[in-house]
Amino acid sequence: MKYNPTEIEAKWQKYWAEHRTFAAQTASEKPKYYVLDMFPYPSGAGLHVGHPLGYIASDIVARFKRHKGFNVLHPQGYDSFGLPAEQYAIQTGQHPEKTTRENIARYREQLDKIGFSFDWNREVRTSNPDYYKHTQWIFIQLFNSWYNKTSDKAEPISSLIAQFEQAGNSQVQAVCDEHIAAFTAQEWNAFSSDKQQQILLQYRLTYLAETEVNWCPALGTVLANDEIINGVSERGGHPVIRKKMTQWSMRISAYAERLLQGLETIDWSESIKESQRNWIGKSVGVSVKFQVSGSKFQVEVFTTRPDTIFGVTFMTLAPEHELVSQITTSEQKLAVESYIEATAKRSERERMADVKTISGVFTGAYAEHPLTKELIPIWIGDYVLAGYGTGAVMAVPCGDERDYAFAHHFKGQMGMPEIKNIFSPLTSDGGIDASDACIATEAFSKKEGFQFKNSDFLNGLDYKTGTQKAIAELEKIGAGKAKVNYRLRDAVFSRQRYWGEPFPVYYVNGFPQMIEQKYLPIVLPEVDNYLPTEDGQPPLGNAKAWHWDTNTNQIVAVEDSANPPQGVWGLELNTMPGWAGSSWYWMRYMDAQNDTEFASQEALHYWQNVDLYIGGSEHATGHLLYSRFWNKFLKDLGYAPTEEPFKKLINQGMILGMSAFVYRSEDAKTLYSKGLIADKKVQPIHVDLSVINDMTNELNIEAFRNHPLYSDYKNAEFVFENGKFYVGREVEKMSKSKYNVVNPDDICHEFGADTLRLYEMFLGPLEQAKPWNTAGITGVFGFLKKLWRLYFDENGLVITSNEPNKESWKSLHKTIKKVTDDIEHFSFNTSVSQFMICVNELTAQNCHERAILEPLAVLISPYAPHIAEELWSVLGHAGSISEVPFPVFDAQYLVESEKEYPVSFNGKMRFTLTLPLDLTAAQIEEIVMADERTQKQLEGRVPNKVIIVPGKIINLVG
Repeated sequence: MKYNPTEIEAKWQKYWAEHRTFAAQTASEKPKYYVLDMFPYPSGAGLHVGHPLGYIASDIVARFKRHKGFNVLHPQGYDSFGLPAEQYAIQTGQHPEKTTRENIARYREQLDKIGFSFDWNREVRTSNPDYYKHTQWIFIQLFNSWYNKTSDKAEPISSLIAQFEQAGNSQVQAVCDEHIAAFTAQEWNAFSSDKQQQILLQYRLTYLAETEVNWCPALGTVLANDEIINGVSERGGHPVIRKKMTQWSMRISAYAERLLQGLETIDWSESIKESQRNWIGKSVGVSVKFQVSGSKFQVEVFTTRPDTIFGVTFMTLAPEHELVSQITTSEQKLAVESYIEATAKRSERERMADVKTISGVFTGAYAEHPLTKELIPIWIGDYVLAGYGTGAVMAVPCGDERDYAFAHHFKGQMGMPEIKNIFSPLTSDGGIDASDACIATEAFSKKEGFQFKNSDFLNGLDYKTGTQKAIAELEKIGAGKAKVNYRLRDAVFSRQRYWGEPFPVYYVNGFPQMIEQKYLPIVLPEVDNYLPTEDGQPPLGNAKAWHWDTNTNQIVAVEDSANPPQGVWGLELNTMPGWAGSSWYWMRYMDAQNDTEFASQEALHYWQNVDLYIGGSEHATGHLLYSRFWNKFLKDLGYAPTEEPFKKLINQGMILGMSAFVYRSEDAKTLYSKGLIADKKVQPIHVDLSVINDMTNELNIEAFRNHPLYSDYKNAEFVFENGKFYVGREVEKMSKSKYNVVNPDDICHEFGADTLRLYEMFLGPLEQAKPWNTAGITGVFGFLKKLWRLYFDENGLVITSNEPNKESWKSLHKTIKKVTDDIEHFSFNTSVSQFMICVNELTAQNCHERAILEPLAVLISPYAPHIAEELWSVLGHAGSISEVPFPVFDAQYLVESEKEYPVSFNGKMRFTLTLPLDLTAAQIEEIVMADERTQKQLEGRVPNKVIIVPGKIINLVG
């Protein structure tokens, strides 16, 4: 009876679907285990073999935990809002919903073929109104909340209003906009409704503000930093510029310290934690104010080195700083405006990464030093970012390398003084170097081994003492204040797109009003055009019905949007960003069919949070940070039961493609086989894998000539080596553009899903990148056929009820121990190796005993579930193998009772002797000397020495 994976896998996939085998129960006496994959965006290309890697790993853990008696929640869904579907709609007119639905159907078909144990009854799609109505609800809660520093949590905005009504804002400790004017309770109560709304926007956790954004004109939308690569959009490679726009923002900065401290409580890789620490960017220092000479304006800077205050030589503002236009002199206006225009074409990420290019312009303005009153020139430079700190730095070239390079670059130009040196290094003999040699070629950036000079009251002090004294003096004169600063900036939450969550917002006199929960969801309207409107409004501006009638509480159409009827107001035209729906989706899985709330308290408190989360490291400072933020916010409001959403995080590595190349001559008339290119000028051309033999690397010439991609080479000359044409191979990222994508459907069709699952795990450690090689998959397929033959021969089942021999017990329990340890430590590749070793040993032992092969089927079930189900079934069991208890390791089967000793004569092994391990050295010697083979070797001689180490060696000398 042959192993037929196609038939077996179809049978059991149908069984699982019909019996809802993997449905999780919210009410269960079993311990819970929640394992989750980062849900995919359903692209039109479908899955390639790299995509399922993490899913297979999580599925192994999910199945293992079911065997171990856990109530497992292992759901799947789709992050289904996205720019690709919208771009396709712009190009073709097809509604993004239709494109997305078709793509999801394709994904589902592929996922089902691989045999994942997902609870599909809990599927979510972020683009479905029944899902995003809850995203809208969460947005409303953020709008109606503020962050109370005293309680260190978010609280309802009503509690803040109560404080304003009773005592004004002088005693309020809130995370809010800077420079909010103080007011009394009497003044608050006298303010107009519009004025009160304007003030509250400065405190809300989501708010409207004019911010610098990454604007992509070609895509007609704002992009996040992680959607930009080398100054162009990740999608389409379009130019991106910096632009000021009124946008919704999320006050994630309120949670900076909690986000930082929470990293100490979760089991994530140190590299991901460090990425988040750097992104949050906590700094302890002082805020210093510099008065702009001859004006009412002040420049505020944040510095971690207040001890260097006397070394300030110039100041640099970000080109986008709000003061630039107000302080620039008429003589410098043209140069400054030209520089700002050029800088707008570079993303913040590009500016941060570029440490070599030095550029800047003098504004013509000066600031007064807060202590010396000396005039300090004010420059602008793109190495300073408006969103980081205050958007201004006090430049100390003698102590900072970037300031030093800037000062040297503009040395001798108007507005660039000579560098001041404030450091006297200590010499090796305990003296002091009073010269300026320490800054002759670079900045002196050390924090020890010096004392200050040219620094007034700091002269002679070291870094630590100087810092404390500088802060005290700045605070004494009201020019500075000790402060903790974070690099983390509030997150822009608006996108000028159609295909995204609509905001539940309408505007009355320019102020945002929230739509009541009972009227949610606010559903995306139909539009005729997915591009921005002619006057530059987002695509929702094309909707015929996109006004909110407060009289009837429904969306209506108006003939003249500039003059709507009484009580009818325009709805928000922007949509939410791609990360909105993914910032809380793991909680929706807990209670996915709940129509009234995003999840019941019962479900939330049962499932708590995700025990194991698997996904790519590229989400370190995007999704993973925003998810933690929303989770903490929902905990503050009493909804989420835990502070952190994901207990353990594993970032799977990438499966790389094995690209194929042919090599063409410079005139493109000749193509050379790989082995003939050493002395030729050739250009490598990517070749689609469908036209090569993956096993031999030979090119199918006819298929190549007839392939539409290679029509230019239909009449090209092919130069063979030894009568064959070989392609070159190179490991690269798996990508459609490199024609190296391997479709998992093809692997499942030819070898079966179990082979695919085992092979992907066998490739190497989960976290590491590894190349795909289809040629290697035949070995795994051969292993499964060998496993099958332990249970079947050509006539049928060969299982016996005989007692297994001790070697078979040993093989089984070695495997139980290894596989259990490996799954618990996520070392899946070594488990596959152990399975192969075990099957080889059992085959050599001619083992067909039920007592061995029944637990072996359970052991392999998490990795190769289809064949395991079939074997379990033919062994006479009803139902699924999925919750059969996992075999338990018994150490007695690994305890050796005998030892095969090598018996050596003068160091050379002559024969072996199997003896019980409990014998003493004297007993062993007696048996060895009596053995006829020993007598033959000695030929009547008496050995000079007999060396015996029980359990190790026997050696007769002389």
